[in-house]
Amino acid sequence: MPEPALIDEVDRALIDHLQGGFPICEEPYAAVAGWLGIGEAELLERLERLLATRVLTRFGPMFQVEQMGGAFVLAAMAVPAADWQRVRALVDSLPEVAHNYRRESERQSPFNMWFVLATESEEGIAAALRRIEEGSGLPVFAFPKRREYFVEMKLAVRQ
Repeated sequence: MPEPALIDEVDRALIDHLQGGFPICEEPYAAVAGWLGIGEAELLERLERLLATRVLTRFGPMFQVEQMGGAFVLAAMAVPAADWQRVRALVDSLPEVAHNYRRESERQSPFNMWFVLATESEEGIAAALRRIEEGSGLPVFAFPKRREYFVEMKLAVRQ
């Protein structure tokens, strides 16, 4: 198992601050850097490092894809432990994958890989699902959204 990434107090403040929103202004990175008391270049280096070490798995806006004419779906797979890294690399390589995570089920569900696909059209969803199934040799189960819920989840970064 890889060593956990080391983060300092500035990293913690950065992560905590960005969970609450990103400034909409002409120079948003400079605004965040000023709030943290660091330079803009240092802020960008920190974000790159946090993404490279996977402390952060995603940094960017959240959109209502359907409101823009696109499509998205929650998908799940039952991936054998011995094949986990190969399948994860395949899924993560697709630009349509918004995020991908492992879930160990307490209810005996066979699904241990969950990810979200977002595309410009329903046809794009079908094509991405097909690429994953063909590349992995495993079935992908799609769970389309039936109702919209807003769950704001902010996690404080601990030492």
